Amino acid sequence: MHLFFRTLWYQWRARSRRRVGTFDVASTPFRVLPTDLDIFRHMNNGVYLSILDLGRFDMLIRSGIWSIVNRRGWYPVVVAETISFRKSLTLWQRFDVESRVLGFDDKAVYVEQRFTVGGEIYAHAFIRGRFLKRSGGVVPMHELLDAVGPIPDTVTVPTWLHEWGQTTALPATKAAAPSEW
Repeated sequence: MHLFFRTLWYQWRARSRRRVGTFDVASTPFRVLPTDLDIFRHMNNGVYLSILDLGRFDMLIRSGIWSIVNRRGWYPVVVAETISFRKSLTLWQRFDVESRVLGFDDKAVYVEQRFTVGGEIYAHAFIRGRFLKRSGGVVPMHELLDAVGPIPDTVTVPTWLHEWGQTTALPATKAAAPSEW
């Protein structure tokens, strides 16, 4: 329930914050709340992923992409994500999530996100996502790119991230039985 209200708060707040370009870094401020903590009194690793969702949501709203995709009946989903931790975030600590679109492949969008405190990186994540149609199916990449506008030459996905995206993709076939693992 807490995440629901936090999402509403950030959605409302993003509408009044400074706009960002589609390919700019969007910095979103947060604070570690008591409900974010695990038994070791630092932010739970699962909470980081939820906070990343809020950072991407803030970026989508402030860049104007949210209104474009929403009008077309599209919505974003995470296909794969990876995160590395360097330092723990603790109760009441302020931090920022920096989010930026790295680029695209033929099926997905790649986003880089960092948890920072005073410019120091505490955690670093990469997300591979797609846009789905509320009517069913995946938004073809050419439609998404037509909707968001021209892509600057500086927007490129590193080779290793493309490879990660390919190797983490699950097959579109029926799941193997546990005995076949």
